[in-house]
Amino acid sequence: MDLGITGKRALVLASSRGLGLGIAKALAAEGAHVLLCGRSADKLKANCEAINAAGPGKADYVEADLADAEFVQTMMHAVKEKLGGIDILVNNTGGPTPGTVEDMTAEKLYSFFQSMVVRVITLTNALLPLMQTQGFGRILTVASSGVLEPIPNLALSNTLRGALVGWNKTLATEVASYGVTANMILPGRIHTDRIDELDGANAAKSGRTIEEVRSASIKTIPTGRMGTTDEFGAAAAFLCSVPASYITGTMLRVDGGALKSN
Repeated sequence: MDLGITGKRALVLASSRGLGLGIAKALAAEGAHVLLCGRSADKLKANCEAINAAGPGKADYVEADLADAEFVQTMMHAVKEKLGGIDILVNNTGGPTPGTVEDMTAEKLYSFFQSMVVRVITLTNALLPLMQTQGFGRILTVASSGVLEPIPNLALSNTLRGALVGWNKTLATEVASYGVTANMILPGRIHTDRIDELDGANAAKSGRTIEEVRSASIKTIPTGRMGTTDEFGAAAAFLCSVPASYITGTMLRVDGGALKSN
C-alpha cells in the first residue's frame, strides 16, 4: 500500500529512543522528512545518520526538553527552519515515575502535567493553523493502554494520559472539516528501555526478579510475547497516511490482544 507520505514533513516528539524512534523510522521509510527531538544530541545525531543512510526519507533533529518552558517556541522555530512547514505531528512524551495514587504529590502532578499534557496541547495549537491552511494534517498522540485499563503502579501515567483522551476526541471533531485527523495510539507491552525500567521498579516493589515480573506479564498477552518498536511504528505510520483520511477521533491499541475490553 502506498501511504502517500513521500515528502511529507513530520515532527516526532521524544524520538531519541523507544516508541518515538520507532515511529520516526517508519515514517522515514515511507519517504517522509522527519524531525526528531529529544534531550540527547548524541543519540539524535546517530539516529538521523542511520535513517538517512537507509532512506528513502530523510531526518533532521533538534535537541529539546518537554520539561523546558520554552519547548513550544523551540519546536516552532525548528519546524520552520528544518522542515519549512508541517504535515504530520506525533505527540509523544516520556512516562512519569511509577507509583501508587498515594505517591502522587502536588509537585509531581504539576511537573508531569506540564510536560505530558500542557506542552502537547500548546504545541498542537501552535502548529494547527499551518495544517488547516494547506487542507491536510495528521495529529497522532501516543498514550498508553492504561487509559482504557489502568496499569498497577502507574497512577500518574493513568491519570495524565487519560486527560488527553477527551482532548483528542474534541480536537478531532473541531478540525475534521479542514482535512486534519487526530488519533491516539495506545501501546501495550512494546519492548523498550522504558519497559525495562518499569519491570525493574515492579521487581523492587514486589520482591521478585525482573525475569519473574516479565514472565508473568507475558503470560497475560495472547500473542505470548512483547511487541517491537518496528511493529508499533508501522501502525503509527498508517494512521499518519493519506489512506487513513477517514479515520479520526479514534484510539488504536497495539497490545497483542492484552486488554480484556472490546
